[in-house]
Amino acid sequence: MKTSHRRTLKTACAATMAAGLLAFGVSAASAHVNVNPDDPAAGGYTHLTFNVPNESPTAKTSKLEVSLPTDTPFNSVSVKPVEGWTAELVTTALPKPVTVAGATVTKAVSSVVWTADAAHQIGQDQYQAFSISVGVLPDAGTTITLPATQTYTDGTVVKWDEKTVEGQPEPEHPAPSFVTTASDAAASAATTSSPSVTPAPSAAASTTSSDAGSTAGWFGLAAGLIGLAAGVTALARTRSTKTK
Repeated sequence: MKTSHRRTLKTACAATMAAGLLAFGVSAASAHVNVNPDDPAAGGYTHLTFNVPNESPTAKTSKLEVSLPTDTPFNSVSVKPVEGWTAELVTTALPKPVTVAGATVTKAVSSVVWTADAAHQIGQDQYQAFSISVGVLPDAGTTITLPATQTYTDGTVVKWDEKTVEGQPEPEHPAPSFVTTASDAAASAATTSSPSVTPAPSAAASTTSSDAGSTAGWFGLAAGLIGLAAGVTALARTRSTKTK
């Protein structure tokens, strides 16, 4: 193998390894606690799933606390069981009464705390999903922020509570959040009021089509008459020949 080819091959391998390490670094740096709602429609209920990765190389995740909003509180909160983890709903008095679904609410669940037993703590290269069902969701376009606190077995506490600002780099520890969408009823009404309409052919197109059809008909008739005349002429010639 020529020296130039070897150098090219080495350069390509080095570039590939660098790209791989860079991708791994970006992936590791972007791992954080996040939330995924299955239906963020206003006025309804949704399942919120929190994905919690373990980012410590030496300790395990033993506890997770998620704070729920008190300015737009949920009037219903329930927890999906997770094997090896106990869940506690913490209820507190609201700073001021809030009307939710036509009812006045003075206290609500303000946080959910999950605690693991020794056998189910989240280890290295692992993550755990925690789910809750909440409602009623506030008006469309409302950003619901759900700060989380992750505790490790070595005593380290990581707070995922930094606000994400559009147009700016993501903070190191962004708070899980999502934005409510239009209610299912409003979305359905919008779809019903805007049916798809197939445009009718223009008058010019119809006229052109009609004219073309008529022209084709006349040509066909003329061709038929010419063929008939040719046949009659041939028959007459045949008879004339026989007579002679």
